[in-house]
Formats: sequence, structure tokens, C-alpha cells
Amino acid sequence: MTEGMFRPAPSPIYTLRGAGGPLNTLHFSCKGGNTPLLFSGSGKGAIHVWNLDTRRAEKIVEGHSGHSVVWVGTLQETDALVSQGRDMRVCLWDLSEGRGEVTDSVWTGSVGFCQCSVLETSPSARLLAFAGHQTEEIKVIELPGKTPVCTLVPDAKLGMVMCIKLWQPDSGHGPLLVAGYEDGSLLLWDVTQRSALSRVKAHPEPVMCLTFDLQGLRGVSGSSEKRLSAWMLDRQNNLQLQDYVALVNPGVSQLCVRGDGRLLASAGWDHRVRVFGWKKLRPLAVLQYHTDMVLSVAFSDHRDPGQRLLAAGSKDHRVSLWSIYNEGAHTG
Repeated sequence: MTEGMFRPAPSPIYTLRGAGGPLNTLHFSCKGGNTPLLFSGSGKGAIHVWNLDTRRAEKIVEGHSGHSVVWVGTLQETDALVSQGRDMRVCLWDLSEGRGEVTDSVWTGSVGFCQCSVLETSPSARLLAFAGHQTEEIKVIELPGKTPVCTLVPDAKLGMVMCIKLWQPDSGHGPLLVAGYEDGSLLLWDVTQRSALSRVKAHPEPVMCLTFDLQGLRGVSGSSEKRLSAWMLDRQNNLQLQDYVALVNPGVSQLCVRGDGRLLASAGWDHRVRVFGWKKLRPLAVLQYHTDMVLSVAFSDHRDPGQRLLAAGSKDHRVSLWSIYNEGAHTG
């Protein structure tokens, strides 16, 4: 299917301006009965908390000494904010009751762009995985005590750790972690056993981003080339390459699967967001608004499917919000 065969592309339902820097990371918090929020992290070190009702920044905090913020997330149990900066720190924040304070931080020792990954193991405990000081190492620690769990270093020379995803499988085994490396490899790790379970060469270039669908045990990764690589986990925890998805232009910054497992969004270096059906990876839409590289994409976690949003953050300092392929929602 060519891009010319798509239905007319929708426009953003609204945009957010004033971030003051490239938008490296986005994260929604819309599930509870509270105000729906979007968190953004910028290349200038600011974290904006956007109120999606007023479409304005409710709060702006800076905890990384002006260094680029590469990742933001929230903890489900407490709604506490977690951020990662290129100052080699992961910060935990208290934003309750008008506060905006860093309550704790972890030194990672890594100056790269690899986004950390958090897994909540109980209401009061969580695992944090991040690229370590050494080029190929991944460190996993337990919070809040900062207890070291393991250091994962591949036997082969795969180059720098580029992206990671930590999750708890339904099988009852310990946590698993998939990592993308500079040489284009994906490696699946058993965190409890501290052992590599499987490895595939997914790309000829460094793996720039990946996402993993826990329900379908399927993942997809992107790089600087003109295609995405889809892969899956079999029952023996072997990574298996599946299809390649051709792209019109090279370069993907980030990938995100919607919570209902129906859509995949990609953030393109060509200023565009592409939307695919996740089941068969069929191209559905090309979203054009931004005037520079799209660096981040995120789907909202609204409980009402008709309210679900897709957000994209760009090097042009703007966030675009889209309502697409929702039951009962206008899709343009």
C-alpha cells in the first residue's frame, strides 16, 4: 500500500507550545479520576506537566541541572514522577499537593541516550534497569533501597546499549529484559538468572528504539534505516524475527503500541508520525504537522476508549495531540 492510498490525514486536535526545547519523551497519566496529565521532558532540562483539560502547563520542574531529559514516567501505585537526564541521574519526584521536589536520585554513570525501564514488583518495591558506566553493561537495582540486583554484560562485543525494556512475564518466571545494541542485535535477558536467553540480529545499524507488547509477546524495533523490524518471543523464550515493515524515509526515534493492542505509532526523522495496525503491521495513516524530527510518541491511558489520544513530541519544541481510530471518536 502506498501512502497516496490513505484516507485524508487528520489534523491535530490541538497542540502544546512553550516547552522551550526538543521534546525527547512523553508520558500520559489519565487513568484515575484526577485531571488528565501529559508529562514531557525537553532537551533543555525542563519537565512540563500539561493539564489536558486546560491545555496549558500546570507545572514546570527542573531537576537535571539543565541537562537534557531523556525519559519520564510515573509509578502506578503512587503517581510519583520518575525522570532520567543526561546528567547521569534518575530522579524520583514528589509532585503531590503543589510540590515539585526531587525526593531521591540514582546515579547511572551513563552519558548515552538509552532510556531506563521501571518494573513495579509490589506496591512498595520496583526494579530500575539502566545503561551502566561501561559501554555494554545494563544495571538492574531494586528501589527504594537502591539494592543492586544484577549487571548484565553480553559475551559478544555488541557495542553500546541503545534501548531496553523490562517486564514481568505471566509465566511466573522472574523478570525478563530485552535490549537493543549498537551492532543491531536484540538480546533477551533473564534478570533473576543473570543470563542471556536469546539473541537475534534485527538491524544492520544500531537499534534506536524498541517496544514490546506483553499480551501478544511481540515487539518491534527501529533504527536509522528505511524499515522497522518485527519480532516475537516463543514459549522457550527465543527471540524470532518476523516481518520487516518498509518505511518511505529512513530513521525512527521512538515506537509505541496502544494499550488495547490495536495500533503502533512511530516517530519519524522525516517530521512525520506513522500509524500502523499492530496485528498485521498494515500502514493506516501518516500524520503531518511538525517542522522537524519527531522524537517521541505516546498513547494515552484513558479508561474511556473514545477519549484516547496520541501525542507526538518534536525537535520543533511542540507537542501535537491526535484522536485517531477510537470507537466513537472522529478520525478525520
